[in-house]
Amino acid sequence: MPTFLGKPVTVASDKQLQVGDLAHDFTLTTTDLTKKSLSDFAAKKKVLSIVPSIDTGICSTQTRTFNQELSELADTLVITISADLPFAQRRWCGAQGLEDAVMLSDYYNNSFGRTYGVLMEEWHLLARAVLVLDENNKVVYTEYLKNINSEPDYDAALAAVKAL
Repeated sequence: MPTFLGKPVTVASDKQLQVGDLAHDFTLTTTDLTKKSLSDFAAKKKVLSIVPSIDTGICSTQTRTFNQELSELADTLVITISADLPFAQRRWCGAQGLEDAVMLSDYYNNSFGRTYGVLMEEWHLLARAVLVLDENNKVVYTEYLKNINSEPDYDAALAAVKAL
């Protein structure tokens, strides 16, 4: 069972994706309150960097790390997803100098969290996970962290992206 803040949490679904699965389409809210779907990012390699809240140290580090490490890689996109309000995501991007970072919010109905198996029922926040998708949205790497208050394996995720 995953833990958050040192206590067990219930993840709302057991539908966590596995390597070889096709990622489910989703529609989430951007920092300018428009809607974006996975299908809007077709023909790009994608890192879905899923975090509980952008306003915490580990989530901030995870988002900065993936954006900095992959910013020069052609046809590759980092998509950070949290249940934070879009306004908080936009404020964070401005403060970090990452105005071009793709931030999507699952605040409205937690549909992404349920579909992707990352919604923490007790908090209505997303559990930390990293998914790497190829250009056709096939899952090539997954990491669902058991201790949600720990950092992901950046090297493994980056290697999976660079191997595409």
